[in-house]
Amino acid sequence: MNLASRHWLSAILLTVLALLPSSASAGMTPEEVKTFQVTKADAEKGTASAQFVLGLLYDMGKGVAKDEVEAVKWYRKAADQGNANAQGQLGYSFESGKGVAKDEVEAVTWYRKAADQGRAEAQYNLADFYLNGKGVAKDAAEAVKWYRKAADQGHADAQYNLGYSYYSGEGVAKDEIEAYAYWSLARTTNEDARKNLAILEKGMSPDARIRGQQRTKELQKVIEADMAAKKDALMKALYPGLKKSGK
Repeated sequence: MNLASRHWLSAILLTVLALLPSSASAGMTPEEVKTFQVTKADAEKGTASAQFVLGLLYDMGKGVAKDEVEAVKWYRKAADQGNANAQGQLGYSFESGKGVAKDEVEAVTWYRKAADQGRAEAQYNLADFYLNGKGVAKDAAEAVKWYRKAADQGHADAQYNLGYSYYSGEGVAKDEIEAYAYWSLARTTNEDARKNLAILEKGMSPDARIRGQQRTKELQKVIEADMAAKKDALMKALYPGLKKSGK
């Protein structure tokens, strides 16, 4: 299987950069330094979210000299408090050996903690570890379980890999309809999914293609409903008095 490379940090960089002033986009500006100072003060008070962001700032060299070891220190503080983003980032640090000695077993530990909290990227990474026997005994069925959790949250690479699992029968019974559906979901951003889907379609009967298209629509509805529910829950948490639009 042509597994997509993981970029855990890239999934959250834009979020953090959005918190910085717009003028803080070229080099270490006074605004970046101020953001770092404020974040560090909050982190030192024990605020987990601030500790996580501080780790990112050290990781990126935003407002402070780049220091991956210091980044890991703050990721760990936040992760120990249950911050799922920090747990996932700490898992990546151990997987890649950035700022800490490479340790795949430890990476699995932290990916699992984040995955258990519903983080799709961590679920995807954990699935890869199970599929390849990295830091944990190889278990294709367990890999499928975690790919599915991430795929059902709209994670395109997980959708591609889950489709491949159904196509090859690795960790799950072969099912060309499920393979078709998950590759269809992933094809917008995953080139391998587009290529594999085209090959699969050529060998499918017209009836099978129709069933694959129907299954794709079913999965898409589930994903969209789940995303809408999570967005609504987040908005309620941020703005308790906010009502749904149209009500």
